[in-house]
Amino acid sequence: MLPTTAMAPFTVGPIEVALCPTTKPDICPNSCPFNQSSTVLPAGHKKNPNARSLAAAVIFDHDQPVLLRDGTRIGADVYRPTGENKVPAIMMWGPYGKSGTLNLQGFPKRAGIPESKLSGYESFEGLDPAEWVPKGYAIVNVDPRGVFYSEGSLRWWGSAEGRDGCDAVEYIAALPWCSGKVALAGNSWLGIAQWFIAAERPPHLACIAPLEAASDFLRESFCRGGIPATDFTAILAKTLYGHGEQEDVVKMLSLYPFTNEYWEDKRAKIENIQVPAYILGSYSTGLHTVGSVRGYQEIPHDKKWFVTHATQEWYDLYTEERTRELQSFFDRYTKEIPNDWEQTPRVRLAFIRFNKPAVTNQPFADLPWRLPGRSQFRLFLTPEYKLSPVPIAKEASISYQADAPSMQTDSDPEELQFIYVVPDDVVIAGPLKAVLFMSSLEHDDIDVYVQLRKADKVGKLLQHSNIPLNDLDASSLSEISNVNVLKYLGPQGMLRASARHVSDELSSETWQTLSHSGREPVRKGEVIRLEVYVWPTGIVFEAGEWLVLKVSGHNMCLAEFEFLQGAFRNSNQGRHIMHLGGIYESYLEVPICRL
Repeated sequence: MLPTTAMAPFTVGPIEVALCPTTKPDICPNSCPFNQSSTVLPAGHKKNPNARSLAAAVIFDHDQPVLLRDGTRIGADVYRPTGENKVPAIMMWGPYGKSGTLNLQGFPKRAGIPESKLSGYESFEGLDPAEWVPKGYAIVNVDPRGVFYSEGSLRWWGSAEGRDGCDAVEYIAALPWCSGKVALAGNSWLGIAQWFIAAERPPHLACIAPLEAASDFLRESFCRGGIPATDFTAILAKTLYGHGEQEDVVKMLSLYPFTNEYWEDKRAKIENIQVPAYILGSYSTGLHTVGSVRGYQEIPHDKKWFVTHATQEWYDLYTEERTRELQSFFDRYTKEIPNDWEQTPRVRLAFIRFNKPAVTNQPFADLPWRLPGRSQFRLFLTPEYKLSPVPIAKEASISYQADAPSMQTDSDPEELQFIYVVPDDVVIAGPLKAVLFMSSLEHDDIDVYVQLRKADKVGKLLQHSNIPLNDLDASSLSEISNVNVLKYLGPQGMLRASARHVSDELSSETWQTLSHSGREPVRKGEVIRLEVYVWPTGIVFEAGEWLVLKVSGHNMCLAEFEFLQGAFRNSNQGRHIMHLGGIYESYLEVPICRL
């Protein structure tokens, strides 16, 4: 029979959380949810003919029940070495099915990862048992509360999921094969959950590896810049399987458009994390960059490392370089091997060149935009669509049609471009800030988007391939779909004028965090000073190349997938007027560093 537990209302503080159904699994719909078994998969075993074979025998504990503090049972698949030695565990905590239920087959070009590279036993966005069991680790893929046959209703992050993950860590640590040391790893959701689990301080949690992880669902993803963006989340919710319900975060945003105890519970308490952390980031993601940076900044101890790469998160996860580094990190903190991991530079960044190979693993003592003596310069917007190192004295204005349709394919209309020909080689590192004076005669609000682009010496806007072309069976960028998984255009910032209020408590010297506390009225025709923060990036410009600032009323990043092209919902009306010069010094502030 299927899991049936009495469902008390799920509340966060005084707020009852809206729920909606998960998708019912069509795999063995009438089977027992905890059909526990243990088998030995022999060396050479393949899950399917095209999969990676196992290099060594693996004990596969299928449907291991894990008991949470409220009596809820959730399921886990455990892959561990044969023999009597106790081993540390690396836990993947994600909503996609614990062992190979969701895989890369349905994604563009499999993100450059051939089917033969993975065993098929990995959790989506998690580590592959075929790689890690021979290294002396157990891989534990967990179906959290409400996922597939795990009991209860699925939770979208927050402290409740953190407590569930904490319970799972402690339960796994006590199993007879486990050494008592548990680590966490994984991309995206699997990374986000780590912030919340680690903030609960499970006694047997040894370390974490959030490999690209947002940290504040409302401010960084769902309502970035104060602009609701629910389409991707609504589609994601439909892909989550279970026999219960899940948080209806889209409905919660309609019920509670401003911050409250529910939304603040989804901002990870990173300051509570005590264990060592290996934090990964990239520029290509439209979801996680700021969360990864915030994670590094706010963990309150020095056993933390931050590295960015120049590719895409799924592709990077299975590279030899990432595997080698993660093993060194895990060996140090789960096996207490006295290796040289702690000599690794605390920060290493990649810098994208677009038309040349990226510069990678550049070491810094801290994030370069936070170091003493950091450098930056300002470029002022001119009515001639230039970026000038000096302010312009005469007031002027230009405009664009703010409600123009957008396909997010790098070919949309009504995108103003301001150009600066770089006189000397320069490296941009960190978040940028655009200060814009804006007005609208036709609407009582303004949604503005800004994007930094690089163009070559003749003005052609460049794109960066997130995955090496040879791994996509392509010889040029033109053969690759214009989707964000495969291509990076440049960093973007966005802001709704009525949501411009900043939380001083949550902001830092180099990044302003919106309060989301309410709406600040905008009158038609009123000129508003807006500070639009652009996500961190790392880009190399050579002398003669063009730095281009684009401004529009719509999202200018590529859609994540082709089926989302054209899904962008524009709330603007009519034209936006940009005010320049004189008392309206609209400018772009650019952080730079030396390599």
